[in-house]
Amino acid sequence: MSEVTAVRALTRLQKWIIAFALVSMGVGMTISFVVAPPLARGAGLSEIQVAGVLTGSALLFAILTPIWGRIANEYGRKRVMVFALFATAASNALFIITLSAAMRGVLVGIYAFLALAAVRACFGVLGSGLQPASFAAMTDATTAHDRAAGLGFLGAAMSVGSILGPTGAAALARLGALAPLWGSVGFSLLGGLVVLFVLPKDEQVTQKTKPKPLSMFDSRIRVFVFFMIFYFVAVGCIQQTLAFFVEDRYQLQGKASVEAAGWVFAVMAIMMILTQTFYVARFKPDPRFMLPWGLVLIALGYSVAILHMPYWFICCGFAVVGVGSALVVPALNALGTLAVPPQEQGGAAALMAMAPPAGFVIGPLLGGAIYMIHHDLPLMVSAGSMVLLLIYAVLKMRKEPA
Repeated sequence: MSEVTAVRALTRLQKWIIAFALVSMGVGMTISFVVAPPLARGAGLSEIQVAGVLTGSALLFAILTPIWGRIANEYGRKRVMVFALFATAASNALFIITLSAAMRGVLVGIYAFLALAAVRACFGVLGSGLQPASFAAMTDATTAHDRAAGLGFLGAAMSVGSILGPTGAAALARLGALAPLWGSVGFSLLGGLVVLFVLPKDEQVTQKTKPKPLSMFDSRIRVFVFFMIFYFVAVGCIQQTLAFFVEDRYQLQGKASVEAAGWVFAVMAIMMILTQTFYVARFKPDPRFMLPWGLVLIALGYSVAILHMPYWFICCGFAVVGVGSALVVPALNALGTLAVPPQEQGGAAALMAMAPPAGFVIGPLLGGAIYMIHHDLPLMVSAGSMVLLLIYAVLKMRKEPA
């Protein structure tokens, strides 16, 4: 698919505003993965129950993401982004209040699990519009030549949030166990206000063309959608269990556990940003080149982390994972959107945005279950999954039309 001009051009400032909104999402997601698992475990929930709290939310997130993408096509990207950011802040505040009740013993056992799962589901329903609206806006604002760089820029923005999240968790944990989560609520509110007052109005963004909504089974994009879903199943295994893994391997507790897990996430995110900024954005490599090499690096990084070595060794392993992740995700997003005509690329971007939460429906549950069997299993399974995806990418996806 060759494109000479963008569907709807945006200024550099406007693109940065969209990226800032996704920074807030990255902050909230990584703080949740760093802080919530050990706190929920301390409240009496098992690893599989903690994963279950996230699974219902991820399922709703995955189901509603393409629906929110259509709503963004109908009513405008900005409206959906603002609503999603404010809704995320409100639902996360409710989650913190419920988690605090569980930690104090007000909610115990199955009641604590059901209450946490219910309020987390609110985020899956209401906050799932941000990513498809943002990615669709960036898709409209880029051409075939800079699509991977543009979408990778948004991925890098989420990575910035991934740094701020763990780093902020390590700093705010000194103010209280729940302070980092409250910080993420404030960040979402700030993101919503910035988008509300800075981005231009978008009443007529897509009223002129209303293509038939894309299906994830559409023959042009299904290979990319399902590839990304499988990829994020493997990633979800690690994201859910990494805080447990660091805590158990190095016999850490409380704030020390939060800080140690936070720095592993932060190192990974730093390498994602550096790779995106100084390689992907600058050289704009072919997505078909980026994809297999990214998978190789992720498999290598997970394999390194399995080894029973000092803490810094795990940090090095996840630094390699960060480099690979900066290649894989923008490559898949670019390939998926370039497989359809310009008027359908907003819908394709929404479907690609649905893939990560769809993977997180299965990934955290799978990771929590196999972690209870052996602490190294999530890393082993995820590394093996990356090898399988690499084989498929080399043998099959290179034949797919671009």
